[in-house]
Amino acid sequence: MKRIQDSTFLLVIIFTFTAIIGGEAIAQDKFTTFILVRHPEKVADGTKDPNLKEEGKARAESLVRLLKNTPVTAIYSTAFIRTRETIAPLAAAKSLEVKIYEALKTEVIDKIVKENEGGTVVICGHSNNIPRIANYLTSTEAYKDFEDSDYGNILIVTIAQKGKASVTPLRY
Repeated sequence: MKRIQDSTFLLVIIFTFTAIIGGEAIAQDKFTTFILVRHPEKVADGTKDPNLKEEGKARAESLVRLLKNTPVTAIYSTAFIRTRETIAPLAAAKSLEVKIYEALKTEVIDKIVKENEGGTVVICGHSNNIPRIANYLTSTEAYKDFEDSDYGNILIVTIAQKGKASVTPLRY
C-alpha cells in the first residue's frame, strides 16, 4: 500500500464512501467514519509499555499532516504509552482530548459508535485490536492481525450501521 501524503485525498476517500454503502442510498449525516490507526515503531526496551522510537514519533507527526483537513470529532487511544504518544500530536492539532478505551471489548466499540454517530473518529491501537475493530464494525473476518514489525497501518471504516460498511486500508 502506498503512503498517502495529501490529506485532501483522504477526505475524498472518506466522503466518496458516504454516498452509498451496500447499494443503499443513505443521508451523509448518518455515516460514521472510523480512522483506525496502528501505533508506529516502539522502543524494544523489554517492557510491556515502551515509548515510541524517534521514527515512530516522526510517523505520529505525519498523521497530523495526513489528517490536517479532515474534521475529527473524537480521538481514542488505549492506555499504553506508545498509543498515547502516537495520537497526542493529532489531538493537540485538533484541540481534542484523548479518550482512553479498553481494547477488544465490543461493548466499548458499540458505545463509541453511539456517542459519535455521524462524525469522524480516530482510534489508535495495536496490531491485534485495530483489525478486530474493523472486523466488528463490518461484521466480517476480513482483517487479520498485523505483523508485529509492520507499523503505519490505517484502516478507514465508514459505516451506516454495524455490518454495512466500506473499508479503505492505507499506510502513513
